[in-house]
Parts: sequence; structure tokens; C-alpha cells
Amino acid sequence: MIEELRRIFSQFEPELLQEISSVAILEEVPANTLLMDVGLPIRSMPLILSGNVKIFREDEDGRELFLYYIEGGEACALSLICSGRERISKIKAITMDQVRLLRIPMDKMDEWMRRYSSWYLFVLETYQFRLEGMLHTIDQIAFKNMDERLLNHLRVLSEAANSYVIEATHRSIASELGTSREVISRLLKRLEHRGVIALSRNHIKIIDLFA
Repeated sequence: MIEELRRIFSQFEPELLQEISSVAILEEVPANTLLMDVGLPIRSMPLILSGNVKIFREDEDGRELFLYYIEGGEACALSLICSGRERISKIKAITMDQVRLLRIPMDKMDEWMRRYSSWYLFVLETYQFRLEGMLHTIDQIAFKNMDERLLNHLRVLSEAANSYVIEATHRSIASELGTSREVISRLLKRLEHRGVIALSRNHIKIIDLFA
């Protein structure tokens, strides 16, 4: 595990890498597995080695508000925030594909902040990056129409999958954008007519998002 950690988290001190290796629990989690849920205690912090995890909020009616994805070499900023607080999850996290992760005991979070400068910087950079991402999400909701929000979301999905072929249903995209499936289906058809995408069952192929 040390070699893999050194490759993915090259910024960490050797002592920190050794400590992560000694206390972390390695898990391989299949796609569509719920890692965190609103209102449940956070007993460990997932450090992602590979794969993608979707972070989102959900209301009482099951409507989602997509926040961001985390992938290999990243951690969930909102779970890091919980390390020194009540440690109750305010978000939902679900794996989008096969994910390899390390579960770090929550009591190590504050200790490592004091002992390791690389961990301190990692946490601060994670906060900053995710704050900027969530501000972008807020701007999209407040200032962009649904056409622009859909195009941006397709870019996010494509980048998260590292592929021009996105595995997603019209319903799942609608849920993430807080609108109806009918609206998304209509807009996707419009994008297909423009030559931006090609649609097939549960797949969207990106052709030119700037067309």
C-alpha cells in the first residue's frame, strides 16, 4: 500500500504515508453504493484511491442537488469539516463506479492537522477547491438558464468519467439538476439536433459541447 500511497499522494511526508498505511482500512466498493447519508454519524473519512463518488443533497421528496464529484487522490471536504464538529453527515455520497478507498479514523484528522504540514495543506486546498466548486454550482442555479446548466453538467459528467461517453439516464440528470425528465429529454434532443451530442439508451456521446 505504501507504494500506491506514495504515487497518489506524493505531497505527503513519508511518516504520514506510513501512518495512513498503518491505520487505514482498504475497501473496494462497487458502483451505486451509498457511502454517506444525511443524518448518520461519520465514523471514518474516505480517502479515494480510484473511481468516482458523487456528493449531493436530497430533500424529503427525493429531489437531488448535485454538489461535486470526488475521485482518486481526493477526499470529501464536507466530511473533513465534520472531523472537529458533531460528525453527523449533511450530505449523501454514492459511488458512480468501482471505487477503491481508504477509511481513515476520524480521530486522526485533527491530530494530523497538528503534526503534518502536508496534511494541513491538503485539507485547506480541499476546502478551497470545493468551496469554489459549490459557488460555481450556486452561480449556475441563480444566473444560468437550464440549457447552460445542462451543457455545464455534461462537461462535469464527461470529466468525472474521463470519457466522451456518459452513462446516465435522462431521469438521473434531471434529478441532479432539480428539474423534470421531460425538460431534460427535450433539451438533450435539441442538443442532438445541433450536433453537440449523440443519444442512445442510457448513454450520451459527447461530440462537441461548444457547437
